[in-house]
Amino acid sequence: VMREAGFEAFDNIAGGETAGIPFAAMVAERLALPMTYVRKKPKGYGRNARIEGAMSEGQRVLLVEDLTTDGGSKLSFVDAIRETGASCGHTAVIFYYGIFPETVKTLADHGVALHHLCTWWDVLAEARDSGAFDAETLAEVEAFLRDPRPWQEARKKG
Repeated sequence: VMREAGFEAFDNIAGGETAGIPFAAMVAERLALPMTYVRKKPKGYGRNARIEGAMSEGQRVLLVEDLTTDGGSKLSFVDAIRETGASCGHTAVIFYYGIFPETVKTLADHGVALHHLCTWWDVLAEARDSGAFDAETLAEVEAFLRDPRPWQEARKKG
């Protein structure tokens, strides 16, 4: 994130309820920036009903989460941030599944860049390199990663 967006690009770090909160707190502490969190559902009324903490109009917010699959919850959190008058053009996650190619495009179409530390492909490569699993297990995981929907359907049938 710092390489692609820059440290000076953010005024506030927001964590998504609940798993994003500890990661957002760590990032906010390291960057010496205020930290807020975004609720999944509103508490009370008004444009800040989903925001816990101080977030104001014009702030540039980095959304931090634990993981993303299809990006849906990220868009919900981003919408809540934007409703306050703040901007949110970046989300950082620890783990991105990396199995649904439309995820990055969906986020980008909403003006959000996705940054991640690792994907399933990274985990698979490490498992292969370390010898943690046999070849059959690794092949099965790779088949899932290459095309998860048909892989899942095939297992439902038999």
